[in-house]
Amino acid sequence: MNLIKKMLVAQAAVLALWAVSAQAATNDDAIAKRLEPVGKVCVQGQECAGVGAVASAGGGGAPRSGEEIVGKVCTNCHGTGLLGSPKVGDKADWGKRAKEQGGLDGLLAKAISGINAMPPKGTCADCTDDELKAAIRHMSGL
Repeated sequence: MNLIKKMLVAQAAVLALWAVSAQAATNDDAIAKRLEPVGKVCVQGQECAGVGAVASAGGGGAPRSGEEIVGKVCTNCHGTGLLGSPKVGDKADWGKRAKEQGGLDGLLAKAISGINAMPPKGTCADCTDDELKAAIRHMSGL
């Protein structure tokens, strides 16, 4: 029995030495690199490091035209009148809705917050209020 215990102790010692040497060989910088966060949260109104690169990559620059917004986003629903949405160029329907909602500004407010099946900003989350207003003008003729 004594021989079995010696063999087990020898194996345990070898395993312990191997684990210690493996731990010592691990590069702390490599571990720190793997544990780095993949992103940062920026709060509007507060300075955020590196936001300039993101803003320039996002397009930033000049506002898009109403025609461009309508062509890329709005025609998916407003081109066919999907789920009762007013069709592009249907001045009568747009005029009626504008009268009910308080004019162009009322339509803009509904476009920003969403109405019925239309989500907020009509799936154009990166559209500014001015771009949405230009898109409504283009679709409605108002």
